[in-house]
Amino acid sequence: MPGTPADRLVVVMKLLQREWSEGAGLSVAVIRPINRRFSGRSRMSELKAPGKPFEISKWLVWEAWKKVKANQGASGVDGKSVEEFEKDLQGNLYKIWNRMSSGTYFPPPVRAVEIPKKGGVRILGVPTWSDKLVAEVARLLLEAYYEPQFSDRSHGFRPGRGCHTAQRGG
Repeated sequence: MPGTPADRLVVVMKLLQREWSEGAGLSVAVIRPINRRFSGRSRMSELKAPGKPFEISKWLVWEAWKKVKANQGASGVDGKSVEEFEKDLQGNLYKIWNRMSSGTYFPPPVRAVEIPKKGGVRILGVPTWSDKLVAEVARLLLEAYYEPQFSDRSHGFRPGRGCHTAQRGG
C-alpha cells in the first residue's frame, strides 16, 4: 500500500543511498570518524557487508538501541517487553541491521491504544521494539546527514533547539 511508513522509509533510504553514491559522503564524513573512536570493535565497526545496498553500521544500530531502551515505553502488537527483546539482543539487533542494510525491513502492524480525551478518545499507535529501533537508526542517519546543512539561526525540530532557544537568540 503506497504511503505506508514502510514505503516512506524505503524511499528515504534510497534517496540517501543515491546522495551517498553521488559523492555527498555521509559514510565517509560522519560514520567512519565515529567508528574510528571504537577501534577495538572490528565487527561492530564494519561499515558495510558485501552485497548490502545500504551503508548502516552495526555500531549505529547498537547506539540506537541504547537510546530506545533508555526511553522505556510500552510493547507493541507483538506483546514483547524490553526484557523479552533483550533475551536474544544480539540476534535481534543483527536481524534488524541485516534487514535495514539489505532493504528488506518492513514494519509489523502498530498496536492501537485508546487515550481518553475531552469529548472522545484519541488513538495512539504503539510500535514494536524493533520498529522503534529502526526509526531511531533512521533518525540518527538523517540527522547526521542533514543537521550540518541547516543555518545556525534555524531552531525548529532540531536537537537541543526549539522555540525557547530561538526567543533567547541562541
